[in-house]
Amino acid sequence: MSIARILIIAGSDSGGGAGIQADIRTVTMLGGHPMTAITAITAQNTLGVTGVHAVPVDMVLAQIDAVASDIGVDAVKIGMIGSAETANAVADRLEAMGDVPIIFDPVMIATSGAVLADAATTGAFARLMKIATVTTPNAPELAALTGRSVTTMAEAEAAAMALFQAHGCAVLAKGGHVPPTVRDGRALVGDLLVHEGAVVEYWNAWIETRNSHGTGCTLASGIAAGLATGLALQLAVDRARDYLRAALAAAPGLGAGHGPLGHALGRVPFDVMTGMA
Repeated sequence: MSIARILIIAGSDSGGGAGIQADIRTVTMLGGHPMTAITAITAQNTLGVTGVHAVPVDMVLAQIDAVASDIGVDAVKIGMIGSAETANAVADRLEAMGDVPIIFDPVMIATSGAVLADAATTGAFARLMKIATVTTPNAPELAALTGRSVTTMAEAEAAAMALFQAHGCAVLAKGGHVPPTVRDGRALVGDLLVHEGAVVEYWNAWIETRNSHGTGCTLASGIAAGLATGLALQLAVDRARDYLRAALAAAPGLGAGHGPLGHALGRVPFDVMTGMA
């Protein structure tokens, strides 16, 4: 049996809403085999982050080497990176892997507002964008990476194009932090994919919910799962966005703050498979 192998390089979320935990669930639900190199351990829940402990660089690299040398890697998803030193070391390792799709989610700030990347780490993101197939910033991240204002989708498109021109990777500019666009009386959320110099627009009905913790992780891992099977980038983005919206709609409403998504889509997959549901 052949299965896509996705290496996830990211931080752990003790609340299970984002980070490695969301990545593993997403890749599993989309038919892949998730492998991990944990860059940081965080103490957090739906209300916020109360502690961060970075994993030493040599241990991050040891995790990457262990799985790559034995199991193999069909795609890589990078999330919270932990430090500038780790970012540069990971870039060196991934460059040596050759032609493997790399999805970089430039995590800087948690949904709760906690800062997860200092200035030096953010500065090192250029190395990762240089080797990435696609990077997936939200509006605040796009603004930080380009030094531009990103408060509208028009500004997001200009910033995404600038990032594409600067680093050469495709850019999926996520619009969830931008006020919804109203068309024909409907509130819409937009995402923009800048790929090979062209812009692909995605528009969907705005989902009003407090349960949005882990959306960026889920989307990036979903894209990685698609690229690992050989899907073209736009098709991988299409499927990942559809899955994300389904998981948002199925959120279980846990915690008092920004709750996790419903990655299992409100089902017990084993029970569905065996007819016990």
